[in-house]
Amino acid sequence: MKILIIEDEYKLRNLINSTLTREGHDVDTAAGGEEGFELALNNAYDLIMLDWMLPKKDGLSILEDLRDRGISTLVMMITAKSDLDDKLAGLDMGADDYLIKPFHVDELVARVKAMARRLNLEATHLRHVGNLEINLIKHHVQANGNPLEVTGRDFHLLELLSRAPGQIFTRTQILSHVWQISYDPQTNVVDVYVNRLRKKLAEFEGSPLIENVRGVGYRLKPMEP
Repeated sequence: MKILIIEDEYKLRNLINSTLTREGHDVDTAAGGEEGFELALNNAYDLIMLDWMLPKKDGLSILEDLRDRGISTLVMMITAKSDLDDKLAGLDMGADDYLIKPFHVDELVARVKAMARRLNLEATHLRHVGNLEINLIKHHVQANGNPLEVTGRDFHLLELLSRAPGQIFTRTQILSHVWQISYDPQTNVVDVYVNRLRKKLAEFEGSPLIENVRGVGYRLKPMEP
């Protein structure tokens, strides 16, 4: 894995670096929050190991800013804060795991291996249509690498249409999948949500188009090879 370590304590940073390098990982390091944040923004990492207490920009602020920018890279917080409230604050902000100081190198290796397994699992749950990447676990959608703001209903609608680009889905099928309604109550809710999702996709060049097949339903237009 490509891993970024953001840790200001020299000995601990070097210990983590040398341990993970021996395990075969490609590791970058940063001693300060601002430096680490810039690296996280401008490089593609599989895992960021992030100290909570950092000079200039603390770990929780880094995590919050990354998530606000739609960066969903796995983040393991490294912290001496073991209180439940602190853990919940980090998890609520988008942390994926915690490593509490002090820790043994065996625990470090085991946690990183668990993150690698999770990453491999999530990779099998990524669906690509045109420039869209649909994460079926996290319910995230990206277009050209940029986050696409979708509601729960939007996501389930897009997930259904993306199962088979070119296939027509009737309004009854869409109502059943997205709203759990097994019949068509003659509502225009499907049309409203399709039009809204269509406008969101239109903002990104290369996004697939949602087509209305008159009298039948909707389909996601297959992308040209």
